[in-house]
Amino acid sequence: MATPSKARQGHTFRRYKDGDDNPLPGRERIFVADTTHKCPTYMHQTPPCQGSCPSGEDIRGWLNVVRGIEKPAKDMTWQEYAFRRSTTANPFPAIMGRVCPAPCEDGCNRNQVEDHVGINAVEQFIGDHALSQSFKFKAAAKDSGKKIAIIGGGPAGLAAAYQLRLLGHGCTIFDDHRELGGMMRYGIPGYRTPRDVLDGEIRRIIDMGVEVKMNTRVGRDISMDELEKKFDAVLFTIGAQSGRNIPVPGADAVNCISGVAFLDAFNDGRLKTVAGRVLVIGGGDTSIDVASVARRLGHITNITEKDRPENVVLGHTAHDVMDIAAREGAAVTLISRHPLDNMTAAQHEIEDALREGVDIRGCLTPVEVIKGADGRATGLKVRELVYEGGKANEKPGTDFVIDADLIVSAIGQVGNFQGMEGFDNGKGLISADKHYQVPNKPGFFAAGDIIRPHLLTTVIGQASVAVESIDHYLKHEEQGKRPKVDVHHFNLLNKLRETGLEPTHYTPVGDTETRPIDRGVRGTSEDGKAVGGFAVHNYEDRSYQLVIPSSELFLGHFEYEERNKRSETVPNAEEVLGHFEERVEGLSEEQAKAEADRCMSCGMCFECDNCVIFCPQDAVHRTPKSESTMGRYVYTDYNRCIGCHICADVCPTGYIKMGLGE
Repeated sequence: MATPSKARQGHTFRRYKDGDDNPLPGRERIFVADTTHKCPTYMHQTPPCQGSCPSGEDIRGWLNVVRGIEKPAKDMTWQEYAFRRSTTANPFPAIMGRVCPAPCEDGCNRNQVEDHVGINAVEQFIGDHALSQSFKFKAAAKDSGKKIAIIGGGPAGLAAAYQLRLLGHGCTIFDDHRELGGMMRYGIPGYRTPRDVLDGEIRRIIDMGVEVKMNTRVGRDISMDELEKKFDAVLFTIGAQSGRNIPVPGADAVNCISGVAFLDAFNDGRLKTVAGRVLVIGGGDTSIDVASVARRLGHITNITEKDRPENVVLGHTAHDVMDIAAREGAAVTLISRHPLDNMTAAQHEIEDALREGVDIRGCLTPVEVIKGADGRATGLKVRELVYEGGKANEKPGTDFVIDADLIVSAIGQVGNFQGMEGFDNGKGLISADKHYQVPNKPGFFAAGDIIRPHLLTTVIGQASVAVESIDHYLKHEEQGKRPKVDVHHFNLLNKLRETGLEPTHYTPVGDTETRPIDRGVRGTSEDGKAVGGFAVHNYEDRSYQLVIPSSELFLGHFEYEERNKRSETVPNAEEVLGHFEERVEGLSEEQAKAEADRCMSCGMCFECDNCVIFCPQDAVHRTPKSESTMGRYVYTDYNRCIGCHICADVCPTGYIKMGLGE
């Protein structure tokens, strides 16, 4: 068992602290048996991992499936059941398990014990197993007859197509590239998103009955007017695939290019070598990818004019097959306005880039691109920054020049509105409301980076909400109010239906305000099968309003367990040239189950039996196996309960609350 750090000593729960030796007043020393409003209520809340996930995945749900607590429906394997639960929100578990920076892990309450749950690692296992077993998606059994045009075949467009087909709506994706995938294919190197994995997850969506029009640009090959006539709604998911140049004098030099264009040329197979000295400006994930790719490509001495990397990136030419033996390592420098420990890129990506030989320098801001006599950039003048009170101030007299043969700007992105100029909000993006409707454009919706460039998981979550809004629009329904905690929630009623325990219909007799709080009367369905009682025992679903913090958990229940980490093969500076193999090796089945078992199931019972064991009145009981399922494992006999709150004290997950509504 690991030794607890000083910062985590407080995870052990103690009702009475050192020095609490004074007797309590008499009323507090005894239990009042008839104070029934202080008896336990079972309250379902959203865990912080899910609350931190922009896709809104039911992370706790599929982790509980992997660890064996929640059982699959019927004869389905647990691996497939975990896949189905995961892909309710995100149809790309194998890709997202590899590249998502995992804000869910930052929010994980397990950080208060020793270390977060390796959510991404388990998700990758789920996704890879699904591909190996050729799991498919099924569209709705009945088509609605409605058709939606999706402009852009990146992660947002594909996720939207998936959600639309689940609802039975037809859709056509229009994309101006040769292949689908958007930034997953053209913005992220293949050693991070293996192409066979990406192709498999995309194919699964297309096989649901999604029509695809590749090499087709809306506004050039088909007009917006035609889309309006042929489709019932239009969804913009065009991404932000035009990079911003650095706003300093001299940035118009031909060898100053954008990070987005650089990665597009590399991932399209056109760019096979770079210059000897590459300078990247940024600090986010895109800048790290540019720097890492440049280190892998290397450069060739005395390269011809047509083969200069900027000419390839700008589309003037393309590299023929370059002899790896003729290449030399490129000197790659990355500068950021932020300090190294505050860059927006994922920390492990920064560490990998440093290991691969990228020189990363923080607290520098561009001042001027230095040009040679031929007009090409030869370097970048930069100035040091000093942070005071969270604000960056330039430090006078600290200017110096970093020599460069190629300058790559990865400081921001905008959309390409050629042929769709009327939708540009003036900032190179599209405006949308909270329902992802384009203002004053009925029937037009937008999601993804074209609203605000962010994470892949963010655009997947936006696509899901946008599809809900499109569905309401097609049905002429009000959009309504989005929930405070807007994620894909576990639904106990659906679980009861899945397990054949759907509550029977209840018709109040006499006082219609009376609410039964026992386990309900068992009944039978028309075919004679037993069904659940009419009430779900004192269960409150507050997941739409509340995210449960670690302070509401009994953390003392959890032992220290080392995280099951994925193996990584990150090349060093001497090995990186020509190294395009995947760096991450997934978990084995045994490791995935062990890692999932570290999940604390925050806000939902995980059947530990603490409340049953520690109840002094024998008032808490396990639900009979024939009636038990996830979320309905225990119940309280309120005739015996005296409101002592011990069950709530020892509940590790915060699922039991006392006197709700007091």
